[in-house]
Amino acid sequence: MKEIALETHNLTVSYNRRPVLWNIDFELPAGQIIGIIGPNGSGKTTLLKAIMGLVKTSSGYVKIFDKDLDDVRERISYVPQRESVDWDFPASVMDVVLMGRYRASNLFKGIRRADRDIAAEALEKVNMLEYSDRQINQLSGGQQQRVFIARSLAQGADLYIMDEPFVGVDAATEEAILKLFSEMKAEGKTVIVVHHDLQTAKDYFDWIVLLNTRMVAAGPKEEIFKEDLLQEAYGGKLDVLSKVGELVRERDFPIRER
Repeated sequence: MKEIALETHNLTVSYNRRPVLWNIDFELPAGQIIGIIGPNGSGKTTLLKAIMGLVKTSSGYVKIFDKDLDDVRERISYVPQRESVDWDFPASVMDVVLMGRYRASNLFKGIRRADRDIAAEALEKVNMLEYSDRQINQLSGGQQQRVFIARSLAQGADLYIMDEPFVGVDAATEEAILKLFSEMKAEGKTVIVVHHDLQTAKDYFDWIVLLNTRMVAAGPKEEIFKEDLLQEAYGGKLDVLSKVGELVRERDFPIRER
């Protein structure tokens, strides 16, 4: 039987008594690249925050590797949306990545040489080692995203939860991140990603959670990418997305500029 990386049961989150997530139930297998998709306002970011204990839930529970969050925090790395981070704080690229090592070493013992080696290796994986001494606020959006992912890698976690890592990045960064996800999967890691682009989701992920306030479906992508389920999640927006997708294919437009 496959190990379950993440399970939610009857998970409900409300803001001002209005449910933004309603009765979410799923089990996600370990060792997969999993996409959480749905229209704008469907509760994708709120779901991640609920999993990480950053918002109060109205009902239900979350289990990670069959344990409560507090018992497995060392095994989880969370990358929030880049827009939610204050990039003006004075820190070098290496400083930011080393933040991923504090919990793994010991806050009171400080950073060791081995931690610096792990941080440098993480930066190398995202092609950012040469920027180690650069201030984080001097980087482009795509470079900042790579650094945040390097910090996540430096933690040496088993479960990586990322909120919209492809937003605001160029094609080269997107390809680098996808390659990294494949390497992480080969190492037995689990990657869960909130993603807004229905056109690319089928290529990027093994499993899909289809969300629109409530859970529409969750499973292997072949089972989820069916017109009835997508229509249920996206409604009228799906027709617009389909037309855009057809136009892109017919005219051979690139989805993203290089």
